[in-house]
Amino acid sequence: MKFATYRNDTRDGQLMMVSRDLSKAYSLNDIAPTMQHALDNWAQVEPDLKKVYEQLNDNQLDAETFNPQRCESPLPRAYQWADGSAYVNHVELVRKARGAEMPESFWSDPLMYQGGSDDFIGPMEDIILPSDEWGVDFEGEVAIVTDDVQMQCSAEDAAQRIRLLMLVNDVSLRGLIPGELAKGFGFFQSKPASAFSPVAVTPDELGEAWKDGKVHLPLRTTYNGELFGKPEAGEDMTFNFAELVAHAAKSRNLGAGAIIGSGTVSNKQGTDHGSAVSEGGRGYSCIAEIRMIETIRDGKPTTPFMQFGDKVHMEMLDTNGNSIFGAIDQQLKPLKA
Repeated sequence: MKFATYRNDTRDGQLMMVSRDLSKAYSLNDIAPTMQHALDNWAQVEPDLKKVYEQLNDNQLDAETFNPQRCESPLPRAYQWADGSAYVNHVELVRKARGAEMPESFWSDPLMYQGGSDDFIGPMEDIILPSDEWGVDFEGEVAIVTDDVQMQCSAEDAAQRIRLLMLVNDVSLRGLIPGELAKGFGFFQSKPASAFSPVAVTPDELGEAWKDGKVHLPLRTTYNGELFGKPEAGEDMTFNFAELVAHAAKSRNLGAGAIIGSGTVSNKQGTDHGSAVSEGGRGYSCIAEIRMIETIRDGKPTTPFMQFGDKVHMEMLDTNGNSIFGAIDQQLKPLKA
């Protein structure tokens, strides 16, 4: 099934069923008015949701044309947003550029931080910030949404609690990160609101591309009209989503609607850390990585971080070239006084 949330006069929007080809949408108000309601009552509403999805794809409903411009993130706000760093290549690259060794434990114990979940950006809304001198960066990721997960849940059990998948633009302010990390208390100001794809999908929609708790498809990022990266999300993912969920639930329960991110999708591509699309490689899912490569290779970075007016577009296509989640399409703009 595929879901979207349209803006309305409430904080949590109107849940819509979206056809497989993303052409049509149908209100689910009579079954589940919001995405959170559906997740809270999944066992009860799933049969009815599946029936509507079948009817929608069979053109049996009086549906409207799907309009991504009306979409908020599938969960406009969430009880929990925890972002991992499953692609250890990304972590190793960032540390190498600043001359820091990466602890061996990073290969066996996932990194994860608690993100802000009260104010997500819509998939086609501008990224609004007070300054473009804070090292504004996009980060292309995949995320899952859970059902209720019990504390100390095993990875095997956690795999059964994954209800939905989405794409993420996890915006980072690279210039603020070092100062925050130096305090020893983690990210806060350096992690503004994230954006999620217009559509969230159940794992079965990915077919054979959903395997071993990973999405085996490239994540395409276009930056200012040029292809910036197309790394394979299923490769070089040290920890799969089931393992990330189990990690998050080590010492706490996770409520239905908890979002867990993969971290920046990153490939080694047969070299130390990969290469740019312009050099025949798969490119990158964030600006920081190409800057790190430049630093390692040339002694200093030359690619600037985002400036006001810059645009980023993220999308994942199936093997037939069809968009699965719709696109995150955003522009960086200044906060008006």
